[in-house]
Amino acid sequence: MAGPSDPGVPAARWKRHIVRQLRQRDRTQKALFLELVPAYNRLLEKAELLAQFSEKLQPEPTDVTRALHQGGWEEESGPDSDGVPSPAALRVKWQEEEEGLRLVCGEMAYQVVEKSAALGTLESQLEERQSRLAALEARVAQLQEAREKQEGQVDARRALNAAQRAAYEALRVHVGHQEAALRRLEEEARDLLDRLVRRKARAAAERNLRNERRERKFFYPRAKQARVSQELKKAAKRTVSISESPDTLGDGIREEADTLALAAEPAFLESEAGEKWKRPFSFKKRRGHSVGGAPEQRYQSIPVCVAARLPTRAQDVLDAHLSEVNAVRFGPSSSLLATGGADRLILLWNIVGGRLEANQTLEGAGGSITSVDFDPSGSQVLAATYNKAAQLWKVGEAQSKETLSGHTDKVTAAKFKLTMHQAVTGSRDRTVKEWDLGRAYCSRTINVLSYCNDVVCGDHVIISGHNDQKIRFWDSRGPRCTQVIPVQGRVTSLSLSHDQLHLLSCSRDDTLKVIDLRVSNVRQVFRADGFRCGSDWTKAVFSPDRSYALAGSWDGALYIWDVDTGKLESSLRGPHCAAVNAVAWCYSGSHVVSVDQARKVVLWH
Repeated sequence: MAGPSDPGVPAARWKRHIVRQLRQRDRTQKALFLELVPAYNRLLEKAELLAQFSEKLQPEPTDVTRALHQGGWEEESGPDSDGVPSPAALRVKWQEEEEGLRLVCGEMAYQVVEKSAALGTLESQLEERQSRLAALEARVAQLQEAREKQEGQVDARRALNAAQRAAYEALRVHVGHQEAALRRLEEEARDLLDRLVRRKARAAAERNLRNERRERKFFYPRAKQARVSQELKKAAKRTVSISESPDTLGDGIREEADTLALAAEPAFLESEAGEKWKRPFSFKKRRGHSVGGAPEQRYQSIPVCVAARLPTRAQDVLDAHLSEVNAVRFGPSSSLLATGGADRLILLWNIVGGRLEANQTLEGAGGSITSVDFDPSGSQVLAATYNKAAQLWKVGEAQSKETLSGHTDKVTAAKFKLTMHQAVTGSRDRTVKEWDLGRAYCSRTINVLSYCNDVVCGDHVIISGHNDQKIRFWDSRGPRCTQVIPVQGRVTSLSLSHDQLHLLSCSRDDTLKVIDLRVSNVRQVFRADGFRCGSDWTKAVFSPDRSYALAGSWDGALYIWDVDTGKLESSLRGPHCAAVNAVAWCYSGSHVVSVDQARKVVLWH
């Protein structure tokens, strides 16, 4: 119980507490004597009444003397003539009442003892409860003190949080300013680089022009002088008439033409040198076949076989990767093969004598490989990875050459364009990006309403397959989508025929569709009993001559359809015991390679 010495409790509080306890004790003890005091008062009243009766019953001395003289007290004498009881009867009655009063007094004394014992018990209980109450009040005081301390700590933490929040907001604003400054500096750096490149190009053109003029100044006069001296020697040896001839006029005209050609040559050299230096650093977007536009540099066309051969048996089976294999692609030479998997490795293979021989391992990928592609020259490999970027390797070098970063989610597809130094990527961040590989710079971003699962590139068109069951066509020379073709299922892969007239799509409704791009209509739909698309990245391909369509199923089987008739040509089973993720058909048409989720790479012949 708090006392006056406690510094944390005011004086008025403990005084009020003591008064409250005293009043409570008075009420408790008064309740115990509420029945005993009235009973005791009644007893006292009865005793007083009996005392009065006894005083009245005592005889006077004169009366007693007279009675003795008359012959003594007779107990058996009856009542007198006026009806007053005799003293003997009154004595007996008084004794009886006295005995009754003694009994009542004894009972009252016993009740007083019992009540006293009960009162002691209640007082002990009261003391116990008062001690418990004091302990609880002390505990309450401790808890209140702890609560005040905790509230103080909470207030301090809130103040600290507010200060930290203010510091965070200040840092965020500062970071925003720094990022804006960084962007300005980058733009200034790009402008300075462009100016530097242009200035170097002009300086080089001027230097070349000065060199050409210097050469003409010293070389052409000597050559002309030597030619004139030879002509004079020849003229001295023969006899010439004095008359004017047409040959002389022709020589004069020819000499004038040579002079004009020499005068026009510096301007031609100047323009040629300027174009030679400006071409590698031109950042303007070129448009192929546009009026006044420079023609785009394109890769040489890849020779394709006239008639592809259907595979019939597995020639080689390897556990190539450490985990599932997601992508496979043949190089233009048909003897070089690339596979990529979830182990972040790209393996290059040579096909020698019907066997797969390891050529090289390309390392440095930041995530699982989802797509691989060779450029048409076969010298570079482009891969899409799960680390929100695409990476470029040069064949023969183990480490990545460039990283195309800019996506905000997994990159699901990466393909080279037919124009040199350009590529296209698709991602789950609902964007398709075009890249300038010479500078590793994103030249265009296309925003789409759905995930992109695969892309293919034509001459001037980009085709993307999406998770919303649609195939979209984008003109690489324009900003908007030119066409949308819906299909019944999420698109998992796209394959463009070599003549760019037909498109093969694979979707999660367990069908393959051939789309005639000349009329933008679905020409064939391929189905088969047992064929099921195993994942959202299952790849299907055309044969090199576009006669067949090839895809792998969830049960490890390969299905081949005839494109012209739409019938199932064959199904291949055997080495695969898990879902087939991707297939590839070499450009010569002689081999097929399939990869699955159980790390296997199978060469079919």
